[in-house]
Amino acid sequence: MNLKHIQEPARLVIASRESALAMWQAEHIRDRLLALYPQTDISILGMTTQGDQILNVSLSKIGGKGLFVKELETALEDGRADIAVHSLKDVPMILPEGFVLPVICEREDPHDAFVSNKYENLAALPAGSVVGTSSLRRESQLRARFPHLQIEPLRGNVQTRLRKLDEGQYAAIILAAAGLKRLGLGDRIRAQISSEESLPAVGQGALGIECRADRADLIELLQPLHHPETAVCVLAERALSRALAGSCQVPLGGFAEVASGKLRMRGFVASPDGKRMTHAELIGEIDNPEELGNKIADALRAQGADEILATLGNH
Repeated sequence: MNLKHIQEPARLVIASRESALAMWQAEHIRDRLLALYPQTDISILGMTTQGDQILNVSLSKIGGKGLFVKELETALEDGRADIAVHSLKDVPMILPEGFVLPVICEREDPHDAFVSNKYENLAALPAGSVVGTSSLRRESQLRARFPHLQIEPLRGNVQTRLRKLDEGQYAAIILAAAGLKRLGLGDRIRAQISSEESLPAVGQGALGIECRADRADLIELLQPLHHPETAVCVLAERALSRALAGSCQVPLGGFAEVASGKLRMRGFVASPDGKRMTHAELIGEIDNPEELGNKIADALRAQGADEILATLGNH
């Protein structure tokens, strides 16, 4: 891309949550932008969101993942920040009026990771072992495959979750591999969980950059960070979740990959106890990712996904 005609801004403010992982993500984007625009003064505005403050209640009970994004959008709206950096799996499927996600960055490892101090993998856990996860998506898949395990909620940032494991509150915990690797904690991963065993969350491992829709200058400035292949996959995944009213209250997974010039996508919806599970897999065209996501949603509906979701009080 020809950057010569782009006017370097004098300054740029990035809004970010203050957790170690969110700050790593914001610093990563800052460093990439500084490499492109060395004359620009780029700073990070750290913010504590509602989702960071309320840790004693599961996200599904306090309003879902939008709690991690709202305060950052307010900072964009009132001009305190120019862009916000998000982990895409935290971004609601429908953005508020006046906001866009012009950039989806290259994806880190999208898989779930098995973390334990005593056991090699999920299959090695004895009956009754306590496994910690904050995600209904992970919980439903674990319960379906390992009904003899005890699944318990686990909230807090990555370091807090690891500390709870190290204190012996859990035999194992399941985290996103991307977050551990970004924080330099990849050595804590005892086993990567394949996408066949645990289908990733929509957008897992990918970062998105949000700004106001009226900031055409910024949208152009950010384009070198956009990764088209990741974007195609994430757009398909988000279309699936949007079609099925996905938020973190829903045990839903969606994962798309580019292979041989086509888009391969898998999706599932399950009951939290894992007893009812719908699965779909389709191959589609790269140039229409959202259509593929919608088709996966239709295939899951044909297997009873709506009935499962209705029992969760989401419809």
